[in-house]
Amino acid sequence: MERLPSTVLNEEIVGRLDLETLCSIACLNRAFRFSVDFQALPSISSLHLSTMSPDEQTLHHILGRCNSIRSLTLNCLRLRDHSLCHFLTPSIQELNLWCCSLLSYQILASIGHNCPNLRMLMLELADKDSPDVFTRNLAVMLNRCFYLESLSLKIRGTEVDASSFQSIEFYLPKTIKTLKLQPMLERDAFRLISRVGRNFLEAENLSVPTSLNGSSFRLQSLSLVLDLITDELLVTITNSLPFLVELDLGDRPNKEPLPDHDLTNTGLQSLGSCRCLTGLSLVRGSLKHQGTFKRINDMGMFLLSEGCKALESVRFCGFSKVSDAGFASVLHSCLKLRKFEVRNSLFLSDLAFHDLTGLVSCALVEVRLLSCRLITSETVKKLALCRSLEILDLGGCKSVADSCLRSISCLHKLTALNLSGADITDSGLSVLGQGNLPITNLCLRGCKRVTDKGVTRLLCDGGTIGQKLTALDLGYMPGISDETILAVAAADIGIIDLCIRSCYYVTDSSVEALARKRSVQGMNKQLRRLDLCNCISLSAESLRWLKKPSFQGLHWLGICNTRLASHVDSIITEIHLERPWLTLCLDGCEMGCHDGWQFHRPEGH
Repeated sequence: MERLPSTVLNEEIVGRLDLETLCSIACLNRAFRFSVDFQALPSISSLHLSTMSPDEQTLHHILGRCNSIRSLTLNCLRLRDHSLCHFLTPSIQELNLWCCSLLSYQILASIGHNCPNLRMLMLELADKDSPDVFTRNLAVMLNRCFYLESLSLKIRGTEVDASSFQSIEFYLPKTIKTLKLQPMLERDAFRLISRVGRNFLEAENLSVPTSLNGSSFRLQSLSLVLDLITDELLVTITNSLPFLVELDLGDRPNKEPLPDHDLTNTGLQSLGSCRCLTGLSLVRGSLKHQGTFKRINDMGMFLLSEGCKALESVRFCGFSKVSDAGFASVLHSCLKLRKFEVRNSLFLSDLAFHDLTGLVSCALVEVRLLSCRLITSETVKKLALCRSLEILDLGGCKSVADSCLRSISCLHKLTALNLSGADITDSGLSVLGQGNLPITNLCLRGCKRVTDKGVTRLLCDGGTIGQKLTALDLGYMPGISDETILAVAAADIGIIDLCIRSCYYVTDSSVEALARKRSVQGMNKQLRRLDLCNCISLSAESLRWLKKPSFQGLHWLGICNTRLASHVDSIITEIHLERPWLTLCLDGCEMGCHDGWQFHRPEGH
């Protein structure tokens, strides 16, 4: 290898590899190591490390020679301010920092000081200090990032003070086109939108051309998580931001909204003023109970569908009074619709999808119907007419059964399928496996009538699903045991994410089989994330398989409520030292800790 010309080695071999492969081949010989350290890494302009949570030493090892980074994405679960500040440079234009459980609000000021050319920023912080500290550091950052076009700030925690963004309108750069804030008070949202809109309308009244008008906002996308969504807020948004393209609003009321201070049909009707609106998401939830929009009915949906016919993507959650007629009006009126999502609907049934034949709605690419109890296999058969469908999410639709799986098997573009909680059996999975489905993400969580036999046939009989699958969720399935896991480990399946939480008959044999499994030949696919939470038949003996050289590519492991978690002070500490990039979650989070990282105990990761 040392005899190869450097141009061939650098351009034809090393230059075509991803980061993880580069780190692996650097250990092979001196020529590869030199090429990786001094040619490949310094030339990398975009780096994405969202699937693993590196510690300070690992991050320094990876980024130490990457001096041309323009786009950086990091999972910061185990990083503190001083670990990150060294890599914040003026060359960075896009910065995405996920799961920042240990970062302080001071990181905002550091970003402003070190990244003046930033165009896009996504920051997910844990609630740590007072709103005043946050506001002060936020002001420093926004006053220095003159070119910022996209800003996404989320503060996560149990009882976050939603007043942190109360003065953001005074510091927001005029270059902002995309704005996402969580959480925010309704009264603060009024001030923000009014200021942005007033600035824009004044410029419009003066007839200043957009290309010459550098002093007005041109906000195109707005996403807010509020304490309450009301008619007054939507009217303010539509009057102030008439050229809005995407609107995403969610709320979590602590108590039942008053009749005259809530979202009603009037608020939905006002959205018709946004003639450029192509994406709409309205979500109501609650930390204490299932909140719903009780003052919106079918008439509101009729008004919305007539006024916003250019919609391409919709998401509705908590519309408890809307029936089939209301949802069907959106499907029939919005002829450019590509994404359709409804959650927790009490009255959405098969009738809403009765007449999809011949409609432009058959061009749907993504459909998500979650926890809609009246949806049955008949709806799925109708949706199967949409041959362009790529994502079908039926999570929690318990009346979906085997009879529709043959129709699903005809969707030759389908890459993601969620059948969690469905009333399907081994026979149905056998039919599904006969199709030519390029599915990469499959969820069968909670399918209680599915057994080892069905999953094994689906994945190991040589069908397309077994060849393409990278993410598999078998959680909460009483019919799954070692037989399934041993078959998956023995087969040529490149699964990257595997969830078997609460599978009570999975034992140490499964962990051993997965540990011994080698990467799929020619694809470099190794198991990256493994969820073993609540697998009560596992013993502490399985911990030995977490040591080198087993599980070479593992980045995340969930072991909450297992005997593996009882040895935190001894073996797990040793594994942490040996594998600093591996996140051991002891807190019961879902895969990757995306929804629970803010509650982690320091020793839990």
